[in-house]
Amino acid sequence: MSKYCQNCGKENEDQALYCAGCGASFDNPNTNQNSNQQVNVNINNYNGPTPIVANRNIALAIVFSIITCGIYGLYWFVVMTDESNKVSGDNGTSGGLALLFTILTCGIYGIYWYYKMGQKMYQAGKMHNKEISDNSILYLILGLFGFGIISYALIQNDLNKFSNN
Repeated sequence: MSKYCQNCGKENEDQALYCAGCGASFDNPNTNQNSNQQVNVNINNYNGPTPIVANRNIALAIVFSIITCGIYGLYWFVVMTDESNKVSGDNGTSGGLALLFTILTCGIYGIYWYYKMGQKMYQAGKMHNKEISDNSILYLILGLFGFGIISYALIQNDLNKFSNN
């Protein structure tokens, strides 16, 4: 048996205290749901709170990546992955693991990462009524041809739409 979050409709483990999708408490009577009931949620009408992420200056992030010979770029990769997981409600691979997989596969996982980031950002945009296009193919092509920094900038631009500023 599974329990479904009344707030966002995500299926969760029976013993879960909080929804893995939106963080709503199952102890709260407003979010409790009978485990035999399924909730149909249209992500276009998601009314949950919009997660807040840091608003990063894209130009500075690129300059820091160049000045530090790519070390800041690794940090930026990890943070963007974690923040995209947060805004899309997808608790997939963490930023640290994504970086590790990219290093261990000599960049092959990184190519998949570009595509997946495009999908996550599009999903997050639909969930939170933000104007975000499905750029997964664009990110993939830019990454394949060595223009990953442009993909980073475009992904960060989409993530900045979820900031307070």
